[in-house]
Amino acid sequence: MKLYIAEKPSLGRAIADVLPKPHRRDEGCIWVGSGDCVSWCIGHLLEQVEPDVYKPQYKKWAEQDLPIVPEQWQLAPKTSTRKQLTVLRKLLKQATHIVHAGDPDREGQLLVDEVVNYLGVSNTKKAAMQRLLISDLNPEAVRRALGNLRSNREFIPLSTSALARSRADWLYGINLTRASTLQGRKVGYAGVLSVGRVQTPLLGLVVRRDHDIDNFVSKPFYEVLAHLQEGIEPPPVNPVFYAKWQPSEACQSQMDDEGRVLSRALAENVVRRISGQPGEVISVKNTPGRQAPPLPYSLSALQIDAGKAFTMSAQQVLDTCQALYERHKLITYPRSDSRYLPLEHYGQAKSVLAAIAQAANELQGAVAGADVSLKSKAWDDAKVNAHHAIIPTAKKMQAQRLNNQETKIYALIARQYILQFYPSHTFNKTIVDIVIAGGCFRAQATVVKEPGWKVLLPVKKTPSEKKSSKGGAANSSELARGEGAQKYLPALKKGDVLHCLKGECVDKNTQAPSPFTDATLLAAMTGIARFVSDNEVRKVLKDTDGLGTEATRAGIIELLFKRDFLRRDGKQIRATDAGCGLINSLPESTTLPDMTARWESILNAIVEERATYDDFMGGLIPTLHRLVEESCETLPLALKGLGTSKTAYRKPRKKSTSAKPRRKKSAQSRGLKFKRV
Repeated sequence: MKLYIAEKPSLGRAIADVLPKPHRRDEGCIWVGSGDCVSWCIGHLLEQVEPDVYKPQYKKWAEQDLPIVPEQWQLAPKTSTRKQLTVLRKLLKQATHIVHAGDPDREGQLLVDEVVNYLGVSNTKKAAMQRLLISDLNPEAVRRALGNLRSNREFIPLSTSALARSRADWLYGINLTRASTLQGRKVGYAGVLSVGRVQTPLLGLVVRRDHDIDNFVSKPFYEVLAHLQEGIEPPPVNPVFYAKWQPSEACQSQMDDEGRVLSRALAENVVRRISGQPGEVISVKNTPGRQAPPLPYSLSALQIDAGKAFTMSAQQVLDTCQALYERHKLITYPRSDSRYLPLEHYGQAKSVLAAIAQAANELQGAVAGADVSLKSKAWDDAKVNAHHAIIPTAKKMQAQRLNNQETKIYALIARQYILQFYPSHTFNKTIVDIVIAGGCFRAQATVVKEPGWKVLLPVKKTPSEKKSSKGGAANSSELARGEGAQKYLPALKKGDVLHCLKGECVDKNTQAPSPFTDATLLAAMTGIARFVSDNEVRKVLKDTDGLGTEATRAGIIELLFKRDFLRRDGKQIRATDAGCGLINSLPESTTLPDMTARWESILNAIVEERATYDDFMGGLIPTLHRLVEESCETLPLALKGLGTSKTAYRKPRKKSTSAKPRRKKSAQSRGLKFKRV
């Protein structure tokens, strides 16, 4: 008997649907006509045991017991899914062949592997186990996947990497959470101070941004615009265009580090000198440009765009994607970190486009304009691993069956896919350097040659365009602030003489950084390298997934809200007092993404078989000892008095004194169990 083990019941049903009939549903499984069986996990059936399982003394949190490092790691069945584990135990004994059908990612690989190992499957069976990779739940896609089974042994490094990360997160979280919480109690903080390898640097990012905003002092600076025209005839005979002053080295004493002029007197002096004066073109540079269509979505890219367009949180986007994938079968596997597609999918383009036209009425025109003879750079087998970009499936469905959020997210995914069949956006960028009264000025404009794929994007009006639509017009100050775009620049050549109608001093002020939103915080996680000063660490972060993974980022953000370390202020995300106090009391290295960079570097090396599990864990343990020691050396005085505030954890509920007996609450139900992230 061949046993297929899926990660979730929905995937199990999709596999069974294409296997021989008749089918017979049984407890936790489906028997098919060939005598084979399809069963499933329900997410993780197993979990790391609590510290007191290793030693009863660990039940009480004590500084002298830290760090806790198990000699022999143990897993235990989750209470809520113990019944399904029993089903799998029985089926694995009967099975002669096993097919691993976990989700196509690192976590999905480990999830099924650990069940097989925990239930004592023989080495012979494990050696023969096959891997089924499914990213589309529609029948035809599942059939294709079943025809391309691979040996599960190919994925041992992926599973080992996931195991190393899982254990490391347990060690890091359990020990530093206990150390921080014990220190918090010394200053009267009654809550649990949860620390995690990803969640804490993310919280640190928000805390530092809030600090920069709260302590920001705006400083004035000045720019000079020259109002120019060809010849001396007044507009509209000779339209006006603008050039911005480029201060020389002689002005540097009155400029800041970013080249901004800080002296109004200097700027006004330039205005007086150039007004009414001739100008000479000293160089003209025309640069043709071509912009290829943006790649299809990974989960993070989708979450960022949906956050900007619809103000949806990362978790809302993920939940909506799961519904589109599992319930409606309209999109492929959503927890993907890839933005590329296998060449095999290119042959399905017509079917997918036809399905889009039916499911998204507003995209029918876009589908009609698509040219399936075009092939964007998205189709690249070399850049596709276990899973590919998120795209629509070929399943046809009426749009009315989707709710509002599902409709919006599907349309985003579908439009991004359609873009792959539109030509590149082409333009010409012109930069003109002009000398007026001895000063250098620069005018530039970008002229679109062919809009290409950009015709499908919603048009966003700039403030100046909104003003123009109401009867106003863009002015030079708006152009200087970047709120408008210079749409006119005459055809100029070197040596041409221009006339400066006047100079204009534009007052500007340095701007405080903006508070994080759901979209920008997620973008910061994926592009965390921007926030790192160490060049070596920055390079590692650029080469890896950033902070967290596609599958975990939304959950980590939500976790910080649940733990009252973050709060929402409209669209803005700010740190609570407890969140600030925690970050300010921890060793700095725990609040920065550097450690994640080093972890991910080695974990990826394990996947690529350039490093081992022992390499990773051997470097982690000494670091853990040092961090625990540092955490226990400093009292978190910033948390004093916050233990009973709204921004802190509530104290565990006291045992009931009612006559009705109550089941003893577990550490998890009291909020004391560290949740791995």
